[in-house]
Amino acid sequence: MSENDRASLEQLQSSVKSATRVLDLFEFLGRWDAEKTHTEIAEELGIPKSSLTQLLKTLLQRGYLDYFPQTKGYGLGPAIAKLAKRENDSGDLITAAGPVLAWMSSETKETCALNFIKGDKSEVMASEMSPQRLNYTMHSGDVAPLYATSGGKALLARLPEVMLDEYLARVTFERITPRTIQSVERLRAELEAIRKTGFAYVTEEFTPGIAGVAVPILSQSGYPLASLNVAIPVARFDAEKKALCEATLLRAAQMLQKKLEASVASHRPSA
Repeated sequence: MSENDRASLEQLQSSVKSATRVLDLFEFLGRWDAEKTHTEIAEELGIPKSSLTQLLKTLLQRGYLDYFPQTKGYGLGPAIAKLAKRENDSGDLITAAGPVLAWMSSETKETCALNFIKGDKSEVMASEMSPQRLNYTMHSGDVAPLYATSGGKALLARLPEVMLDEYLARVTFERITPRTIQSVERLRAELEAIRKTGFAYVTEEFTPGIAGVAVPILSQSGYPLASLNVAIPVARFDAEKKALCEATLLRAAQMLQKKLEASVASHRPSA
């Protein structure tokens, strides 16, 4: 091999390596939709910090990343959002969920919510309050650890294996209540049960006196886009209420899936 050929091969290998790092970075940040620090990215992806610094600088300049001074973290930028149309998709789901949540609450007489994954937490994106005097209040923007709520567990149970492994490798369990889950082994067992039954449950794991039931909302590829949950005071959570919540959640998930399919179809360009 000539000197020029060797130089060309080395340049090609370097370009492929750089491209792979960019894709790995996008996938890592996109999987969790959360800010990650320079150190966290370097350690997770195995990129030398000196090389990572220049890569981050370039992507920031092009709008593919954002930097958040408060957390010293990097997240996906507006250029990525435009390419993936994440903002429109999320907005469509939240809009479609409004009437579904209202129906759920009228059927169960309990507080119901739509939840998204936000980093290692579950975030309430829309909710409908129970009409009863004794109820649980959830508002848009409320967050909780994924392992501590029914909506969070429903999301975790349907994550791709690589994402679930990443999460379980780094999760730290906070004892929010005496009943909050405290081990990876127990969480894995619960997630396996959720995958089999389709329902996620909690009883006083995040809020004393409150039980929850949830189901995931899946994309066509099986990715958990969101979850629907019902929050019930334990004083009312008997076998009859549990059965009602399960039946309502199944019907609500079907309603929301149909709304999403119709929305996707309406956005497709005509032939």
